[in-house]
Amino acid sequence: MTPDPPATDAAALRGYVEAYLVEDDVLASARLRGVQLGCAPVRPEGGAVLQFLAAALRAKAVVEIGTGAGVSGLYLLRGMAGEGVLTSIDVEPEHQAAAKRAFGDARMAPGRTRLIMGRALDVLPRLTDEAYDLLFVDAAKLEYPSYHEQGVRLLRPGGVIVFDNVLSSGQVANPARRDAETMALREVARAVRDDDRLVPLLLPLGDGMLVAAKK
Repeated sequence: MTPDPPATDAAALRGYVEAYLVEDDVLASARLRGVQLGCAPVRPEGGAVLQFLAAALRAKAVVEIGTGAGVSGLYLLRGMAGEGVLTSIDVEPEHQAAAKRAFGDARMAPGRTRLIMGRALDVLPRLTDEAYDLLFVDAAKLEYPSYHEQGVRLLRPGGVIVFDNVLSSGQVANPARRDAETMALREVARAVRDDDRLVPLLLPLGDGMLVAAKK
């Protein structure tokens, strides 16, 4: 009888997954600027999910809440159709300036990005119903439940909404944690799961990605 192989170390397995796709110099530079600005960029494995989804959807119209330093935007643009346009919303001018530099370094045509300065909850209501293939959310956690409702309205049938950092370093699973951000993350997870208009999936990548397709 062949003995069972030894259990794989969880940290080693995670490192293997994270190293599967290596970021190029443009992404690495954008990531460094994001860290310097204090806006934690999407992790490489999360970025790979975004690029994969944008490619699978052949996305032509994508909305991003939280421009950051352009890391997530680069992943999205690289997966989108060649004529696709990314609309990215952020309240911080420094973040959008860093993103513009990243998009320029990647030689993205200026017409492929539309950067909007302002609060997402003020901007989203002005966007067209069912006009978008993908919505990526990586911004104020307290507003995640509101982004859920706006996202369902904006997505075309078959479109996908993605919420990043929904596990909060595992704190969402700790019933003793009752702070406002943790409660908001639990609320959006429940709302997406119970929404008959959506097909949800919770991915344990990075700090957790909540993904849902609109029926």
